[in-house]
Amino acid sequence: MQDDAPVDHYEILQISANAEPETVHRVYRMLAQRYHPDNADSGNAERFREVSEAYRVLSDPEERARYDAVYERHRQARWRLAKLSATADSDFDAEVQLRLTVLEVLYTRRRIEPQQPGVFNTDLEKLTGCPREHLEFLIWYLVQKKLVQRTDNSLLAITVDGIDYLEQQRRHAAPLTRRLAAVNA
Repeated sequence: MQDDAPVDHYEILQISANAEPETVHRVYRMLAQRYHPDNADSGNAERFREVSEAYRVLSDPEERARYDAVYERHRQARWRLAKLSATADSDFDAEVQLRLTVLEVLYTRRRIEPQQPGVFNTDLEKLTGCPREHLEFLIWYLVQKKLVQRTDNSLLAITVDGIDYLEQQRRHAAPLTRRLAAVNA
């Protein structure tokens, strides 16, 4: 687990950070059964690996204690965007920069993996360093403007209109690396 972008094992297992070991074990068994690659109905090898890794970390008391220390630091750091908006010319400026960042992340995903162009909300949080609460309005806006769509799996994917919008705006925007640095500062 990296300090700069930790995997949210609690989110993967869909449990509270205060969950008892018995709860961790019970939820793991249920999710492992659901996502096991041999399950013809809902098998998903990647998701199974994520669930197994989350269980490995959270079921070991020492490993969980180390993870919780990093998790808490990251959880507190997720709120940095609020500071960014306070220092930006206005909340609008911060929102525009975040909108372009999200579109660029989705654009890159579609370009690199055209067969699987979607991104989960949780992955978008990690990639942008922006908490879910701050992304809700932005995602609503992008979907309403038809710049982004939800796939059948509830993943977010950029549309043709989104790509056109990004290309128009990109000429006037800071590069993605600078925007991400500002968000994560």
